[in-house]
Amino acid sequence: MSEMIQLFIKSAIVDNVVFIQYLAICPFIGMTAETGKATGMSLATTFVIILATAVTWPIYNFVMVPLGLEFLQTLFFILVIASLVQLVEFYLKKSAPGLYSSMGVYLALITTNCAVLGVTLNCIGKNYSYGQSLVYAFGAAMGFLLSMVIMSGVRSRMKIAKIPASFKGIPILYIAAGLLSLAFLGFKGLIK
Repeated sequence: MSEMIQLFIKSAIVDNVVFIQYLAICPFIGMTAETGKATGMSLATTFVIILATAVTWPIYNFVMVPLGLEFLQTLFFILVIASLVQLVEFYLKKSAPGLYSSMGVYLALITTNCAVLGVTLNCIGKNYSYGQSLVYAFGAAMGFLLSMVIMSGVRSRMKIAKIPASFKGIPILYIAAGLLSLAFLGFKGLIK
């Protein structure tokens, strides 16, 4: 059990998908202006990451490997992820129309969110079991949520800060993201 807890902490904090692996930068910059939107985007992405891992792991291990189709894993995984995003989009359109409209194009971009594909490929590349893959996916998704919420908090503070004109907008966002990445790099030796 402690192995699963370590895997969760490692995937959420030590190997954070945004701050350490530099995946999902588009929604990280585009959806963190407000905490509500950042949280909504993160929860939708969390659902897709976990579901995509739950679906792609058995497809890879029980269908693709026996048939010798491992070279098509990226194509298959993208098709699975795109289908799952469509399901999330339909669900949000019916159950949370405000969140659906506020997310705009970023909801459809979950399909091309490299964090979703990266997590599924990492599970295969690291030879995780099905249970380990689900824990890794949940941890990575929580790490994504954590990074989005932290950045939305930083951005809310930047709204009232005196920022030099040459750094306003995107430049200060990348500087803040770099500093946050350095902070998360401090966790690197926490779990081997």
